[in-house]
Amino acid sequence: MHPHAEQLLRDRRHFLTTSANGVGLLALAALLTEDGRLSAANAVVSPLAPKPPHFPAKAKNCICIYLEGAPSQLDLFDPKPKLNALHGQKLPESFTKNVRFAFLQKDTATVMGSPRQWKKYGQCGMELSDFLPHLGSVADEIAWVRSMHTEAFNHHPGQLLMNTGSTMFGRPSMGSWLNYGLGSVAKNLPGYVVLSAGRGTSGGTSNWGSGFLPSPYAGTLFRNQGEPVLNLANPEGLSDAMQARTIEAIRDLNGVRHARIGDAEIESRVAAYELAFRMQSAAPDLIDLSQEDQSTMDAYGINRSEPEIQAHRGGGKGQFRQFATNCLLARRLVERGVRFVSLFHASWDHHSNLDSELQHNSLMADQPVAALIRDLKQRGLLDETLVLWLSEFGRTPLGENRRGRAGVTGRDHHPYAFTVWMAGGGVKGGTILGTTDEIGWNVTTDPVHINDLHATILHLFGMDHKKLTYRFQGRDFRLTDVAGNVVTKLLA
Repeated sequence: MHPHAEQLLRDRRHFLTTSANGVGLLALAALLTEDGRLSAANAVVSPLAPKPPHFPAKAKNCICIYLEGAPSQLDLFDPKPKLNALHGQKLPESFTKNVRFAFLQKDTATVMGSPRQWKKYGQCGMELSDFLPHLGSVADEIAWVRSMHTEAFNHHPGQLLMNTGSTMFGRPSMGSWLNYGLGSVAKNLPGYVVLSAGRGTSGGTSNWGSGFLPSPYAGTLFRNQGEPVLNLANPEGLSDAMQARTIEAIRDLNGVRHARIGDAEIESRVAAYELAFRMQSAAPDLIDLSQEDQSTMDAYGINRSEPEIQAHRGGGKGQFRQFATNCLLARRLVERGVRFVSLFHASWDHHSNLDSELQHNSLMADQPVAALIRDLKQRGLLDETLVLWLSEFGRTPLGENRRGRAGVTGRDHHPYAFTVWMAGGGVKGGTILGTTDEIGWNVTTDPVHINDLHATILHLFGMDHKKLTYRFQGRDFRLTDVAGNVVTKLLA
């Protein structure tokens, strides 16, 4: 909603916010309306109340699997036999002239081949490496985009661009934009939930913040064991009745302040307290996996054995169970109406030990992600749930040759061509979009920029990316900034 419209709405309900109970009456009005004891005409609209899309939508929910650090597309999704033929050779200067790298020394850099074995899967014939056999089993459900490109070549700017549409701080994330535009049907859970595994992304909360949008649209970080949200449970000795009276007192104090200054963030704060109170029962139930049958647990690989590896990048021991649990929780969240679920895992930033560490991370992710797609389809949820596999950029065809490090065992950052994929939610499964040149350096057909990807995602949710705007500091902002075109070849 435009800020001017919000101000008009606040003026209409001024008599409520200036009454003795202040904002407390707003919450009471919402509850009475739900019970049918108050006319809907007098009801207060929650910032997360469901809103209609611009046009009929295919997707209702989104699960975004974000693999921080950048998986090597050349060793997972985009086979290049020419790399092996050129292994150890220098590229012509025309390739690297005026190109910036994060660490690679281009004067002495040489081509790095890949030892991966490749196989075609599904009717679409998508070629995947031997690290991803489970994803291969659902290849025809997925639209593969081999022609992604970006201008960001370092992690934090790249993560910001992929998650918020800008390399600058303070912009709203994808999940925030969707909740702002469409609201959420989840009453006892946030509209945007974040699950994390591994050592944490370099971008941190800037990847799921609400930026200049009101705070109810920000992602809420959940844990997959213990308290789902820190400090959500009552401390020892505090009963539910005492907690309710505490919230009422805080609500009344906030109401007094709101009546004086009319700051919308105070209403947001009240809504957050109310939601937290409802979450005290809903969130523990969410992470109680005893409700799942053993076949489901086995399909996701929750309790599978985790191979030993001497590597710190992926987060250390225990990530197999944590990531698989997050995939299952993502399905449980969208079942409960949560609009947007982000799954982050760090890190896939393989400047060294590429073969062993990429194998380890792929083994961690391959089975549960494929199980998630099958599980959603079996339950009739895939058609309305958009599943994304994203990262900030790709890896270079050249081997890493950082000064002070012996050998060439990894790849540097590569923004000019990489692979992402989408499934469900109105996506045309079995599509293989775009090509790259014979060494995977540049896109040769159907280039897709991050702005185009965002425009397409919003389109699947029934939103025109040019109309989903928010006025801030004198101009209208949008997720796609001033660019972006819907990629119609990805639409079913």
